Amino acid sequence: MNPITVVILTLNEERHLPECIAAARQVSPNVVVLDSGSTDGTVTIARSLGARVHTRPFDTYPNQRNAALALVDTPWALFVDADERVTPALATEIKAAIRHDAYAGWWIPRRNIIVGRWIRGGGWYPDYQLRLMRPDRARYDPAQEVHEIVVLEGKAGYLEAPLVHYNYDTWGQFRAKQRRYAPLEARALARKGVSPRAYTYITMPVREFWRRFVLLRGYRDGLHGVRLAVYMAWYTALVYWQLRTLRRRQDQREHTE
Repeated sequence: MNPITVVILTLNEERHLPECIAAARQVSPNVVVLDSGSTDGTVTIARSLGARVHTRPFDTYPNQRNAALALVDTPWALFVDADERVTPALATEIKAAIRHDAYAGWWIPRRNIIVGRWIRGGGWYPDYQLRLMRPDRARYDPAQEVHEIVVLEGKAGYLEAPLVHYNYDTWGQFRAKQRRYAPLEARALARKGVSPRAYTYITMPVREFWRRFVLLRGYRDGLHGVRLAVYMAWYTALVYWQLRTLRRRQDQREHTE
């Protein structure tokens, strides 16, 4: 019995799924697809390729991943997104890594391809993700709705071969995703008790641009690096404006009670 189950979360991923499953099978023939209501051919494709398919209405990313973990009946689980590809080198390294009983999980570097280019700076590489884990010793923090955090019972190691992520085809896709993520991150900040100041809407975006472009060497990627640093600064501004709205609503509720 293969000791790993590859888990793929999907929503309308018929374009990416065939290549994703084919690459994942280098690690294991056990593939579980947890779909959240696709209206294209995702489910049909997954079943035709031999994956076990389950459906669950989407509520939050950590809840979806925790539900997927509950479906795994092998000692190890590997999470792969539909737009990610396991390379032969990574598959070999994963098979070797799970022989180490001392580890409950492994961080995998991710190579982000954004608008046709591998981005090396700005925090986009190596972009470590905790994706290989023991299901009985891992769970996702439900409070972290975006950029999910794994709570691991035990030690985590680091792999060297990257997972390839075909992140965005266009800059429009990039901006659209940041718009979707901004309210989720704002809610996470609100739960932590963060309150924006009058100057925050300027200082935080400027700080994020400086962090991405200078400290994390986004300048190495030329014009791509500039655009990404600008867009992440814009995203930071969106998050804090969303947080401002949440705080005002909270103050109004407290006033009326």
